[in-house]
Amino acid sequence: MRTVAVIALKGGSGKTTVATHLALAAHLRDVDVMLVDIDPQRSAQSVLSAREGGGPAYVASSGGELMAAKFAALGLGKQLLVIDTAAGAVEDVSEAIVLADLAVMVARPTLLDLAGLAPTLGIVRRLGKPAVVVVNQAPVARESVESPLVKRALRGLEYLRAPVAPTILRARTMYQTALETGRSAEEMSDPTAAKEIAALWDFIEAELMGAAAAEPTADLRAEGA
Repeated sequence: MRTVAVIALKGGSGKTTVATHLALAAHLRDVDVMLVDIDPQRSAQSVLSAREGGGPAYVASSGGELMAAKFAALGLGKQLLVIDTAAGAVEDVSEAIVLADLAVMVARPTLLDLAGLAPTLGIVRRLGKPAVVVVNQAPVARESVESPLVKRALRGLEYLRAPVAPTILRARTMYQTALETGRSAEEMSDPTAAKEIAALWDFIEAELMGAAAAEPTADLRAEGA
């Protein structure tokens, strides 16, 4: 079983949007996935509980109970565990990183978000965990040209020596509209948003499988618990 911890110490970054979309993307590709919501707001749990017709398993937990939740997922034969962490909860975030195969750090392209990202990068590096930054809620590029805001953010991430996902998630109302009914943007009528999520999932799956070292045909669906 692989484990992804989705992290943003600063609130409002769209962390839960990314966590739930990753869990839904896995589910739509027949990966047996569980989402563990350790954010006291329980937003991810609320999203997935609104879904009809089957979806990812989900459970509310806490940082102190994460190990037990992971063992429970293993016992159920899950192939993927997605942890939605709490903003500002350094101890809980650290626990999630310890248990994760990949830390997905979510940040908007703003100075405040990048400043909030620095402590998380420090934790990830101290623990020696693979990690990636997902830039979220970015302005849509015009004629393939990024806005000055995004350009500055990417330069800032380069300065921080932060690994950045090649897919940038844009500021699209479709992401929130989809989550209102527990669905992914991939299940909605916006092909551009759906393409973004699909590309992000493909990248995250490759990272989880250790892209360079894994078997060429390996994927989460083929891997046992």
